[in-house]
Amino acid sequence: MLRPATIFAQPWQPALATLLRRASAAGIMAVALSACNTEELPENPPAGQLNMPQTVAWSAYPTGTGGYSQAVAIGNILQRQYGVNLRVVPGRNDVSRLATLNAGRVNMSAGGSEAVYAQEGILNFAARIWGPQPIRAILSNFSTSCSFSLATAADVEIRTVDDIRGKRVTFVQGAPSLNNATTALLAYAGLTWDDVEMVEVGGYNASIDAVINDRADIAGGACNSPPFMRLDSSPRGLYWVEFPPENAEGVQRVRDRLPWYVPHVATEGPAIDPEEGIEVFTSAYPLLVAMEDLDPDMVYGIAKVIAVHYDDYKTSAPGANGWRINGQQLENAFIPYHEGAIRYFKEIGIWTEEAEAKQQENLFRQQVLMDAWQEYLPGAPEDRAAFEAGWLAHREQALAARGLITLSDTQ
Repeated sequence: MLRPATIFAQPWQPALATLLRRASAAGIMAVALSACNTEELPENPPAGQLNMPQTVAWSAYPTGTGGYSQAVAIGNILQRQYGVNLRVVPGRNDVSRLATLNAGRVNMSAGGSEAVYAQEGILNFAARIWGPQPIRAILSNFSTSCSFSLATAADVEIRTVDDIRGKRVTFVQGAPSLNNATTALLAYAGLTWDDVEMVEVGGYNASIDAVINDRADIAGGACNSPPFMRLDSSPRGLYWVEFPPENAEGVQRVRDRLPWYVPHVATEGPAIDPEEGIEVFTSAYPLLVAMEDLDPDMVYGIAKVIAVHYDDYKTSAPGANGWRINGQQLENAFIPYHEGAIRYFKEIGIWTEEAEAKQQENLFRQQVLMDAWQEYLPGAPEDRAAFEAGWLAHREQALAARGLITLSDTQ
């Protein structure tokens, strides 16, 4: 019997986790294809019926990744059924994906934790040209795989997180969401980057290539990411390190850094036994986001198409089954939802009082961050390093003064 993926919304409870586990088993590309579920939407209505333009653009992870493949699969539905062209703009790192969104070159971005970092104005987004961004969530993908874990070369005999000490771990330039996730997972075993050999690479695919080519031993990524199939079939092989939830202190160290990461059993991906699964962490990947001012009708239309046509694309790309509308975790979001998405959630009856309460919390947090940024700018130092250090201190003070989590370990 397959064990379903396990999402824990509240602070981790080891006893509950054990019970549940035992009880259950570069360029731009236009895309086109697929069939239609016509129960809720008319057959082949024009794009105008959904109040969407003829062309919608997303930024996504690079070609060959699960996130990119899922965007292509959804684009197939939009093109075949509605005549809407989805342009997928691959970005090799966090900044490039959100820079195109911020500049208005794309309407939405299907990425990962970089959306949180942009909201928070931390890591690469602490720079003067960034600061806290009014990011809005549209939909989340919680798949039976995982959003990020540590893949190791099987030939180096790494079998536990403790074995990572002294090994070669990739660090992706310009990708704080990947590197910070690695930092958090190292913390599970009480390790830091000082305990491993850092191998700098230029992008996500280059990270996996470094392991294949024996320049590194460990790289992070989504458990079902297609590049890991190349590692699995290479002479080095693939082995996934596990993160047992029984280690409550280890779990807490991870969640202190990334509170939107939750313990999880992944059953999909290369070198993963679907009957047994592996104990890891996960978060929304991809997380589809937009800026606050994006046309609500466009957001509503995209949310509706992704929800209504789920059965048409759920097996079309690795991890696509995670877009199911009843698995959205609305009450546990860390980013406020776009008004267009909320309109659709209310229409189908899944927007609860708890979701609205969380929405107001998240809106308040964003406002605190935006206000703090405006307070800081007038007297901010010109030197880049001094500017960022001063901002992070000011930001932490503003959040702490209002009793909000500061993410100080994530900065």
